[in-house]
Amino acid sequence: MIRRLTFVLALCVVFVALSSAQVKTGADLLFEKYFHLIQGKNVGLVTNHSALLSNGKHLADALHEDKRTNLVVLFGPEHGVRGDAPAGAKILDAVDQKTGVTAYSLYGAINKPTKEMLKGVDVLIFDLQDVGVRFYTFISTLSYAMEAAAENNIPYIVLDRPNPIRGTWVEGFNREDSLRSFVGLHPIVIAHGMTIGELATMYNNEGWLKNGIKANLTVVRMECWMRSMWYDQTGLKIWAKPSPNLPTLESCVVYPGTCFFEGVNISEGRGTEKPFEMIGAPYIDGSKWAKMLNDYKLKGVTFEPIEFTTRSIEGAVQHPKYEGQKSGGVFIKVTDRDSFEPVKAAVYMLSVAKNLYPDSLKWRDRSIDRLSGTPSFRKAIDAGIAPDKIVEMWKESVEKFKAIRAKHLLYPL
Repeated sequence: MIRRLTFVLALCVVFVALSSAQVKTGADLLFEKYFHLIQGKNVGLVTNHSALLSNGKHLADALHEDKRTNLVVLFGPEHGVRGDAPAGAKILDAVDQKTGVTAYSLYGAINKPTKEMLKGVDVLIFDLQDVGVRFYTFISTLSYAMEAAAENNIPYIVLDRPNPIRGTWVEGFNREDSLRSFVGLHPIVIAHGMTIGELATMYNNEGWLKNGIKANLTVVRMECWMRSMWYDQTGLKIWAKPSPNLPTLESCVVYPGTCFFEGVNISEGRGTEKPFEMIGAPYIDGSKWAKMLNDYKLKGVTFEPIEFTTRSIEGAVQHPKYEGQKSGGVFIKVTDRDSFEPVKAAVYMLSVAKNLYPDSLKWRDRSIDRLSGTPSFRKAIDAGIAPDKIVEMWKESVEKFKAIRAKHLLYPL
């Protein structure tokens, strides 16, 4: 088995050197090699619209149609099972129209499957596309569902998918215990550089589930995925935007940093054609902000002055900041994504904005603290501490996290 795995990895390395690799996801491999794990069983599935097979079929539909197994219940994270609910929308339990199976929401009043919801389930599968960032709520759903499976003695299968922004980049503050929330359930740094399968392994082996309980966990690993790959280097032909405001890989690249702007009265670009890439507010002069930021010569990025107006997306529950008003700001142009440091860039952006507009910039204290993982970040900006010194503040915690993380990595560089 070890020799075979080594041979497969060697072939993948050669193929990557020649061209973009053809990665196989855990979902495809479930049907190709591991169907015995669910054959003849009642299956529960935690999923959303991104759980697509290489042929374009949704995993839930494929399981429903396959007579060798029985899909009995669906669970949806934020945005719902089919991924069509706007950010912040209350999602009601309902019958999934395509499969006729009950679909429970795990976003809102209930974040964790209950014993009643899991009644009759023999195995629980988790499959959806993550974005590689601690405050993305899907990885909290991953944990809660695994915890529920463990408490009810149900095997838990994670079908692994690529970290779209690579499995190498680790950056940002760790989450302090006092700020444990749905956007920071476990002590993880902002850009964690792991896949959902690796995260599940870490949650389980580090005793991070409730009362240290351990799940009967199986991770169906990808084939030919290397940690250094961006999503567009995997050979996977389908990009299903993970959520409505992360429509492109480019938006995911900047998201680890620009999501901070959800915690301040500066628009993060929701309601524009480039969410999380266009940042600004009516009180900002984009030219001044861009010049000061570009003077720092941060690696892999330039800041272009822009003006934009946010508009509500049809059916949206939450209105974007400064809807209908003209905002000045910057477009974050990533010139070298391999050297770009998104969380560091956001620190500089907020530091300069505070320097330029000390009376106008306002924090949403609890929100920014939960996103950053610590009140120290907000306090350092307010105190006028230089941005390079703020970046130094997370170096020690990153190294400690890397030591824990290293024990649970499943894929080579």
